[in-house]
Amino acid sequence: MSEEVRQLFSQERHEPLNAPAWDEDRARGAIERIVRETETRFSPQGLWPMHPQDDKDPAPQYLLYFGASGVIWALRYLEALGAVRLERNYTPFVEPLLALNRAAMGREHHPAFASYMMGDTSIQLLRHWFAPSESIAAELARLVEANIEDPARELMWGSPGTLLAALFMHERTGEARWQQLYRATAQKLWSQLEWSDQFGCHYWTQQLYGQRSTYIDAVHGFVATAVPLIHGRHLLDTAEWQAWQDCIANTVRQTADREGPMVNWRPRLTPLPDATRPKLVQMCHGAPGFVICLADFPGDALDDLLLGAGETTWRAGPLRKGSNLCHGTGGNGYTFLKLHRRFNDPMWLERARAFAMHGIAQVEADFATHGRLRYSLWTGDLGFAIYLWDCIHGGDRFPTLDVFFAG
Repeated sequence: MSEEVRQLFSQERHEPLNAPAWDEDRARGAIERIVRETETRFSPQGLWPMHPQDDKDPAPQYLLYFGASGVIWALRYLEALGAVRLERNYTPFVEPLLALNRAAMGREHHPAFASYMMGDTSIQLLRHWFAPSESIAAELARLVEANIEDPARELMWGSPGTLLAALFMHERTGEARWQQLYRATAQKLWSQLEWSDQFGCHYWTQQLYGQRSTYIDAVHGFVATAVPLIHGRHLLDTAEWQAWQDCIANTVRQTADREGPMVNWRPRLTPLPDATRPKLVQMCHGAPGFVICLADFPGDALDDLLLGAGETTWRAGPLRKGSNLCHGTGGNGYTFLKLHRRFNDPMWLERARAFAMHGIAQVEADFATHGRLRYSLWTGDLGFAIYLWDCIHGGDRFPTLDVFFAG
């Protein structure tokens, strides 16, 4: 491995690509097996058990990120796309997720547990997808408004996540209240930006898990917040979006690290990493997440960085942590699907499909070891099944980041 590669990522986190020729039938078969096994392991009492790679405690979880609401979302989404036909109706199990999740997360008495990936907001969105009503919409509006001042300032817990929820509801209903909440949230986020003289760019600080952070990555950080701003720019006036466009492009460019044709980013703006410390290359930290979050950025100002990040992701290879979306092979594969759509170069689809074939083998090996799948959207096999479907059809909508409602 060359010195320039060592500067951008740790090879120990990756494994050599082992990909037979693309086989659509095998991909479809893997989707079917994942869905059937998931439905078979469902229990009305416990829903789905946790996988030891997610939590040593096998007690079920209910949140969107790696719990039952994410599994139900993925099953319904795959059916809406025409990928599978479900054998069970999950509608009766959606509303109880609110109380179950609050109890599991120790938030029974919080008036507004508005976190998008961990709390009420995504479960209420799921309820609205199954059975839309004004009462659910009103509760969603309350959650978005209550979360505007949240100090997390990131996608998982903070106002960027509820900004995304407001955008999804506006896309679904076209109602003016969602634009108003969207703009109010975006304006508050703008007012909370800080300036780094050292890097010459804007950033946010996050008050998260009892610590002050300066994440710039694709779950907790700056570019994750760019997703709803880019996708919802039509809800802003021209001057507002122009300011955001300039801000996003500048921060992304000022924080990029380059080695030859490759590009990557550190997880946090500060403190500065040791110059010899390798960086991560996965959806939640590093180049793949930057491509996934910025692939719809208008104009060509970031194209060189996006292509360089794609090259880094390819050279790094599949992740040892499995096939999942957040920090696995499937999530990194979405980098190539995004670049395929943006640049219409078939090489990127070929690379996505190579990661798909490698990921299928990872799913099979993990099942042989544990005797069960990883029942999770962002960290498990359901998210990977959606990735396989997108590899078949050349889609690139990252689950619950680019799309929530379908069909």
